[in-house]
Amino acid sequence: VQLQASGGGLVQAGGSLRLSCAASGRYFSSYVMAWFRQPPGKEREFVSIISRIGTSTDYPDSVKGRFTISRDNAKNTVYLQMNSLKPEDTAVYFCAAASIATIYSPPARAPSRYQYWGQGTLVTVSS
Repeated sequence: VQLQASGGGLVQAGGSLRLSCAASGRYFSSYVMAWFRQPPGKEREFVSIISRIGTSTDYPDSVKGRFTISRDNAKNTVYLQMNSLKPEDTAVYFCAAASIATIYSPPARAPSRYQYWGQGTLVTVSS
């Protein structure tokens, strides 16, 4: 599967952005989908994950209550709605796909478990 992320940009603190990740290829609904981000000079970190049919999600505490992941399997697209953005959310955001048994296991938050990656979209939050 090939992934194409979009929707990044410059936003003021407190604002919102919606990222999209369009997938091409077959069997999109067979993959767990996730968003990761990489702040400047830092390692890639887990942001959110959604199950194959979209009924289960998980987030780290840093974004819980502000970010919402969703997917539309008919459109082969996963979304990340980001509200109440903070300067520390500034990063390149990546979507990723993996064949993972459960989204709640610690390995599900590890970038190394993901086989497919989008190219990244830059989100800059100004203070």
